[in-house]
Amino acid sequence: MNAEIPVLDVRQVTKVYGQGDATVHALRGVSLTVERGDYVAIMGASGSGKSTLMNILGCLDIPSTGRYHIDGTDVGRLDERQLAILRNQKIGFVFQAFNLIPRMSALANVELPLAYGGVKAGERRRRALAALDLVGLAERTRHDPNELSGGQQQRVAIARALATAPSLLLADEPTGNLDTASTLDVLGILDRLSLSGRTIVLITHEDDVAAHAKRVIRLVDGQIIEDRRQAAVDGPPPRHAEVTA
Repeated sequence: MNAEIPVLDVRQVTKVYGQGDATVHALRGVSLTVERGDYVAIMGASGSGKSTLMNILGCLDIPSTGRYHIDGTDVGRLDERQLAILRNQKIGFVFQAFNLIPRMSALANVELPLAYGGVKAGERRRRALAALDLVGLAERTRHDPNELSGGQQQRVAIARALATAPSLLLADEPTGNLDTASTLDVLGILDRLSLSGRTIVLITHEDDVAAHAKRVIRLVDGQIIEDRRQAAVDGPPPRHAEVTA
C-alpha cells in the first residue's frame, strides 16, 4: 500500500442508536486521519463515544453517516464477507479480556487468524513463532492460557494481533486487567512496536497509558474536543525479530 495513503481516514462520522425519546447520538461528526507509523491514544469518560468509535475503526460496526477508509479502502462499500476479510488482513485486535481460546496453546492461538486467512501450515508456524519471539514468549509457545500470567496472556494476544502483519494495531484498554508490572511490560512492547514503525490506535481512560502515545485524541459527548501531539514516553529499544507477511 502506498505510504502516502493514511492508514485511517474518518470523515464526519456519526452514529445514532434508537429512535424518538430513546435516541442516542453516540458520535457527532467525528473526523480524523491516522498516518502510517502513528501511535494514537483515544481517551474519554464512559459515554464519550470512544468505544463506539473503536468499533467503527475496527469494522465491527458501521457509521450512521459519514465515510471511513482504511488503507485506502472505502469500508462503506464492503459487504459482510469483504469486511471479515478486511478485519483479518488489515487490523490486529488487542482486547482487555485477552480473548484467547482456553484449550489451545499460545502458538495455536497466534496461528488462528492466519488459519482463517488461508495461510499454509508451515508459513503459519513461522509467522506465529516470530510474533511470540517479538513479545518475549519464545519459551512459552506450548503453554495454554491458564498456564500463563495475565501479562503473558496479553502478550500472546498482541502476538496474535501482529501475526497477520496488519496495517493497524487496535488495542482496547489492553492493560485494564493487568497489575502494575504487567502493565509496564505490555506498554513496553507497544513502545517497541511504535519505534519499529507500527501504526497503533489505543483506547484508554488512563493518563499514564496515554502518555506512551505520540498523539492524544479526547472525546466528550461524541465529539473530538482535543487532538494534540506529545513527546511519547521513551520505550526500550526494538527487539531483533519482526513479523512479515
